[in-house]
Amino acid sequence: MFAGENGLQGDPRLKAISDAIGVVPNFPKPGIMFQDITTLLLDHKAFKDTVDIFVDRYRDMNISVVAGVEARGFLFGPSIALAIGAKFVPLRKPKKLPVFEYVGKVISEKYVLEYGKDCLEMHVGDVNRGERAIIIDDLVATGGTLSAAIRLLERVGAEVVECACVIGLPEFKGQCRLNGKPLYILVEPRQQTN
Repeated sequence: MFAGENGLQGDPRLKAISDAIGVVPNFPKPGIMFQDITTLLLDHKAFKDTVDIFVDRYRDMNISVVAGVEARGFLFGPSIALAIGAKFVPLRKPKKLPVFEYVGKVISEKYVLEYGKDCLEMHVGDVNRGERAIIIDDLVATGGTLSAAIRLLERVGAEVVECACVIGLPEFKGQCRLNGKPLYILVEPRQQTN
């Protein structure tokens, strides 16, 4: 569900967040309008508003895990986790997590992107059976990355409460679920930079 259609209709923060996102045409390949959140991070008010909206949504949901998808989910996830009293769990690209006796086993899930394939990994011991989790990323396009993240968390027994993204393609409008899990999106992609 889009925030502007569910409780935040007319909220000026959503327009400010959208306006703060840059657009890079034809990156990483022709035809892609890359949504550059680095410009959002440069706008301290829009960045704070982004985190605040997510915090307001998840504060009273008894969330114990905020799982962030590498790399841009790492930019929002820790702030949200701190504010709601949850732990932050990074979902990493392959071979980025150390495997030591005291750290634990790494599990992985492969997925397909709109322009390639990838994989996410997580330490098994980071999340306990029955913990309530949300998954945060910057953008949902096909849903492949978030689907892999859901599978990782569910493999260790977590209850994925919702997935959350700053940006969601219009195709997700009216589609409130991903792999049976609710999907919460702040804004649609921008088509051009001002």
